[in-house]
Amino acid sequence: MTFSIVARCSETGMFGVAVSSSSPAVAARCAFARATVGAVASQNITDPALGPRALELMAAGASAEEAISILRRSGPNMVYRQLLVVDVQGGASVHSGARALGVSADAAAKGVASGGNLLANEGIPQVIVDSFLASSGPLGDRLLTAMQAAVDAGGEEGPIHSAGMLLVRDVAWPVADLRIDWTDGCPIAELRQLWALYQPQLEDYVTRARDPASAPSYGVPGDQ
Repeated sequence: MTFSIVARCSETGMFGVAVSSSSPAVAARCAFARATVGAVASQNITDPALGPRALELMAAGASAEEAISILRRSGPNMVYRQLLVVDVQGGASVHSGARALGVSADAAAKGVASGGNLLANEGIPQVIVDSFLASSGPLGDRLLTAMQAAVDAGGEEGPIHSAGMLLVRDVAWPVADLRIDWTDGCPIAELRQLWALYQPQLEDYVTRARDPASAPSYGVPGDQ
């Protein structure tokens, strides 16, 4: 009941994950990324432990393909799991277990991987990858464009209710961790609205962490 994308920006080295599902708060369980290391989506009867484990393997030198291979051999119940991984070199790899739910599929190319389950059709992940590769601009914009293309192509078999986007770059914390944990509207559209609000302030939040003396004011009542 999920479709997602993991990607690396070849120009900036940023990593990102975007994910959507019919279940609540999907990004809290499925999206993982670490600056200078990689990005991971763990989904389909989700085991959130697989995300940090894949990042640890890549931090120790494994490629995305090697991380998937190790987890496929050693991870419990991998027949139920989907795992999407992209590494610091732009290598991308996907594991889709034989017991993934409903119509499940995946697709990958240099710097990007996508997968989903309980899909309206098996072409959705390829639509996501193709849309991402055809896009340009900031990584967050490209991820949301790809996710909207999935919705337009049919998305999940049923309605989606939650979505999230995680971005990391040259600092130790996510520079964006945006979530629509439940809505009866379109969570991708609402996530795009949230990103439009947050993106102009992203650099200010980084500056406040790195150099608060030179940071811009907050622009809220009571701020002098």
